[in-house]
Amino acid sequence: MPRFITIGYGDQAGYDRTAPAVRDAAHAADAERARRGDVMGIAGKPVQVRNPDAAGTRVTQGPFLSAGLPVAGFALIEAPDLAAAIRIAAASPCAVAQGVVEVWPLEVAPGEA
Repeated sequence: MPRFITIGYGDQAGYDRTAPAVRDAAHAADAERARRGDVMGIAGKPVQVRNPDAAGTRVTQGPFLSAGLPVAGFALIEAPDLAAAIRIAAASPCAVAQGVVEVWPLEVAPGEA
């Protein structure tokens, strides 16, 4: 089955503005996804890793990209197609609590099947 990476963006202010019943339903949907095997997690503090020409690893604290809302979490989900993955993402806490969720199709790496 196709896999997708989701990246949720949101902040506490947006979460607090969302009706508790809507938030609770979104958390219940996430709990059901986790029960079925989706891998989900809250975003920690990132580091950037570089190793130009395999000559030495350099690590920089902080994100490479910036967004209008902070990254809240990630998930690896399975869905029959992009439309189904969008429906799953639309029920997540970030999507319903004034944030946004990106859905990225996860392509098979060359040489893997």
